[in-house]
Amino acid sequence: MHRIVISDTSTLILFHKIDEFSLLEKVYGELITTPEIAEEFGEKLPDWVKIQSVRDTKYQKFLETQVDYAEASAIALAAEFEDVTLLLDDLKARKLATQLHFKVTGALGVIHKAKQMSIIPKVKP
Repeated sequence: MHRIVISDTSTLILFHKIDEFSLLEKVYGELITTPEIAEEFGEKLPDWVKIQSVRDTKYQKFLETQVDYAEASAIALAAEFEDVTLLLDDLKARKLATQLHFKVTGALGVIHKAKQMSIIPKVKP
């Protein structure tokens, strides 16, 4: 099945705005996010998005010196898993996560994967 996928706020907002939120579920089955991201998102999240707090809050605080608090929470949570993909669209957060050896993708990567999986017929529309 799918590896663990942790989403930042920007990816959730983008798919919500284009009315394709369910595409995330179709591609990944289940997402994990943090309470900070859920609060920043500001909408009720569906049951297939699990909210999990970061255990190592000191590490999260350290990451907040480099990226915003929501992105820091996503990266800190990712550090608690073995096989994880981070959904991040912010360039600074993506660079940091890549330096920390996490697999990273963003909204365009999700759309590309949906096309590869034949969930959507075309990327353009």
